[in-house]
Amino acid sequence: MTAVGYYFRDIRTPLGDVVMASDGVGLAGLWFAGQKHFGESVAGFKKLSGSPPVFAAAARWIERYFEGDRPDPSELPLCPRGSVFRLEVWEILRGIGYGQTVTYGKINAMLFLRTGRISSARAVGGAVGHNPLSIIIPCHRVVGAGGSLTGYAGGLSIKERLLRHEGVVL
Repeated sequence: MTAVGYYFRDIRTPLGDVVMASDGVGLAGLWFAGQKHFGESVAGFKKLSGSPPVFAAAARWIERYFEGDRPDPSELPLCPRGSVFRLEVWEILRGIGYGQTVTYGKINAMLFLRTGRISSARAVGGAVGHNPLSIIIPCHRVVGAGGSLTGYAGGLSIKERLLRHEGVVL
Protein backbone atom coordinates (compact mmCIF):
# COMPACT_ATOMS: atom_id res chain seq x y z
CA MET A 1 0.00 0.00 0.00
CA THR A 2 1.40 3.39 -0.95
CA ALA A 3 1.01 6.26 1.47
CA VAL A 4 -1.03 9.23 0.30
CA GLY A 5 1.09 11.53 2.39
CA TYR A 6 3.53 11.71 5.26
CA TYR A 7 3.71 13.41 8.62
CA PHE A 8 6.98 15.09 9.64
CA ARG A 9 8.51 16.02 12.97
CA ASP A 10 11.87 17.49 13.94
CA ILE A 11 13.72 16.39 17.07
CA ARG A 12 17.04 17.36 18.61
CA THR A 13 19.79 14.83 19.30
CA PRO A 14 23.26 15.28 20.76
CA LEU A 15 24.57 15.11 17.18
CA GLY A 16 22.15 17.62 15.69
CA ASP A 17 18.60 17.89 14.50
CA VAL A 18 16.87 14.99 12.81
CA VAL A 19 13.66 14.88 10.83
CA MET A 20 11.25 11.98 11.13
CA ALA A 21 8.63 10.96 8.58
CA SER A 22 5.64 8.66 9.13
CA ASP A 23 2.78 7.34 7.06
CA GLY A 24 0.64 7.60 10.21
CA VAL A 25 1.36 4.07 11.39
CA GLY A 26 5.04 3.32 10.89
CA LEU A 27 8.26 5.29 10.76
CA ALA A 28 9.29 5.83 7.14
CA GLY A 29 12.31 8.05 7.64
CA LEU A 30 14.73 9.55 10.10
CA TRP A 31 17.41 11.77 8.62
CA PHE A 32 19.97 14.18 10.00
CA ALA A 33 18.98 17.63 8.80
CA GLY A 34 20.62 18.26 5.45
CA GLN A 35 22.13 14.81 5.02
CA LYS A 36 22.67 13.29 1.60
CA HIS A 37 19.48 11.69 0.20
CA PHE A 38 17.46 13.64 2.79
CA GLY A 39 13.77 12.79 2.43
CA GLU A 40 14.33 11.09 -0.91
CA SER A 41 12.10 8.10 -0.19
CA VAL A 42 9.10 10.28 0.74
CA ALA A 43 9.64 13.07 -1.79
CA GLY A 44 6.66 14.10 -3.85
CA PHE A 45 4.07 12.98 -1.34
CA LYS A 46 1.64 15.33 0.35
CA LYS A 47 2.80 16.73 3.70
CA LEU A 48 0.17 15.91 6.33
CA SER A 49 -0.59 17.80 9.54
CA GLY A 50 -0.55 16.04 12.87
CA SER A 51 1.69 13.89 15.01
CA PRO A 52 1.12 10.14 14.91
CA PRO A 53 2.03 8.13 18.05
CA VAL A 54 5.03 6.56 16.32
CA PHE A 55 6.84 9.92 16.60
CA ALA A 56 6.74 9.81 20.41
CA ALA A 57 7.95 6.21 20.38
CA ALA A 58 10.76 7.01 17.93
CA ALA A 59 11.83 10.11 19.87
CA ARG A 60 12.02 8.02 23.03
CA TRP A 61 13.96 5.31 21.15
CA ILE A 62 16.52 7.92 20.02
CA GLU A 63 16.69 9.40 23.53
CA ARG A 64 17.35 5.94 25.01
CA TYR A 65 20.02 5.27 22.40
CA PHE A 66 21.92 8.43 23.34
CA GLU A 67 21.51 7.63 27.04
CA GLY A 68 23.51 4.46 26.41
CA ASP A 69 20.66 1.95 26.18
CA ARG A 70 20.62 -0.48 23.31
CA PRO A 71 17.12 -0.21 21.88
CA ASP A 72 16.31 -2.69 19.13
CA PRO A 73 14.95 -1.55 15.75
CA SER A 74 12.16 -4.12 16.14
CA GLU A 75 10.70 -2.01 18.97
CA LEU A 76 9.38 0.44 16.37
CA PRO A 77 6.98 -0.08 13.48
CA LEU A 78 9.23 0.69 10.53
CA CYS A 79 8.00 1.19 6.96
CA PRO A 80 10.93 2.32 4.81
CA ARG A 81 10.25 2.70 1.09
CA GLY A 82 12.70 1.19 -1.35
CA SER A 83 13.32 -1.48 -3.94
CA VAL A 84 13.20 -5.15 -2.96
CA PHE A 85 17.01 -5.19 -3.08
CA ARG A 86 17.34 -2.17 -0.78
CA LEU A 87 14.78 -3.57 1.65
CA GLU A 88 16.81 -6.82 1.81
CA VAL A 89 20.01 -4.90 2.55
CA TRP A 90 18.29 -2.76 5.19
CA GLU A 91 16.97 -5.93 6.86
CA ILE A 92 20.54 -7.19 7.12
CA LEU A 93 21.62 -3.86 8.60
CA ARG A 94 18.96 -4.22 11.31
CA GLY A 95 20.81 -7.31 12.52
CA ILE A 96 24.14 -5.54 13.12
CA GLY A 97 24.44 -5.35 16.88
CA TYR A 98 25.19 -2.30 18.99
CA GLY A 99 28.94 -1.64 19.04
CA GLN A 100 29.63 -4.04 16.17
CA THR A 101 30.75 -3.27 12.66
CA VAL A 102 30.58 -5.22 9.41
CA THR A 103 32.08 -4.60 6.00
CA TYR A 104 30.26 -4.09 2.74
CA GLY A 105 31.75 -7.40 1.60
CA LYS A 106 30.25 -9.21 4.60
CA ILE A 107 26.84 -7.69 3.85
CA ASN A 108 27.19 -8.87 0.26
CA ALA A 109 27.99 -12.40 1.47
CA MET A 110 25.01 -12.34 3.87
CA LEU A 111 22.79 -11.13 1.04
CA PHE A 112 23.96 -14.01 -1.15
CA LEU A 113 23.16 -16.52 1.61
CA ARG A 114 19.66 -15.04 1.97
CA THR A 115 18.78 -14.64 -1.69
CA GLY A 116 21.18 -16.76 -3.72
CA ARG A 117 21.88 -13.70 -5.86
CA ILE A 118 25.31 -12.20 -6.40
CA SER A 119 25.43 -8.41 -6.06
CA SER A 120 28.11 -5.86 -6.68
CA ALA A 121 29.81 -3.99 -3.86
CA ARG A 122 28.59 -0.79 -5.53
CA ALA A 123 24.96 -1.95 -5.35
CA VAL A 124 25.31 -2.88 -1.68
CA GLY A 125 27.01 0.45 -0.96
CA GLY A 126 24.21 2.29 -2.74
CA ALA A 127 21.56 0.51 -0.69
CA VAL A 128 23.42 1.21 2.55
CA GLY A 129 23.86 4.87 1.58
CA HIS A 130 20.17 5.32 0.78
CA ASN A 131 18.96 3.92 4.11
CA PRO A 132 16.11 6.26 5.11
CA LEU A 133 16.20 5.39 8.83
CA SER A 134 19.55 6.63 10.12
CA ILE A 135 20.63 5.32 13.53
CA ILE A 136 17.57 3.02 13.82
CA ILE A 137 18.64 0.92 10.83
CA PRO A 138 22.32 1.14 11.75
CA CYS A 139 24.09 1.86 8.46
CA HIS A 140 26.72 3.75 10.49
CA ARG A 141 28.01 0.31 11.58
CA VAL A 142 29.12 -0.54 8.04
CA VAL A 143 32.82 0.03 7.42
CA GLY A 144 35.23 -0.51 4.59
CA ALA A 145 37.66 -3.38 4.29
CA GLY A 146 40.07 -3.43 7.21
CA GLY A 147 37.71 -1.33 9.32
CA SER A 148 38.24 1.92 7.46
CA LEU A 149 35.59 4.60 7.82
CA THR A 150 33.79 5.07 4.56
CA GLY A 151 30.93 7.25 3.42
CA TYR A 152 27.92 8.03 5.53
CA ALA A 153 25.00 10.09 4.27
CA GLY A 154 25.00 12.10 7.53
CA GLY A 155 28.72 12.82 7.19
CA LEU A 156 31.81 10.96 8.38
CA SER A 157 32.10 13.04 11.56
CA ILE A 158 28.62 11.93 12.64
CA LYS A 159 29.39 8.32 11.73
CA GLU A 160 32.56 8.47 13.81
CA ARG A 161 30.69 9.98 16.77
CA LEU A 162 27.97 7.32 16.57
CA LEU A 163 30.55 4.52 16.50
CA ARG A 164 32.51 6.04 19.42
CA HIS A 165 29.24 6.43 21.34
CA GLU A 166 28.76 2.67 20.91
CA GLY A 167 32.31 1.96 22.12
CA VAL A 168 33.79 1.02 18.77
CA VAL A 169 37.56 1.54 18.73
CA LEU A 170 38.46 3.31 15.50
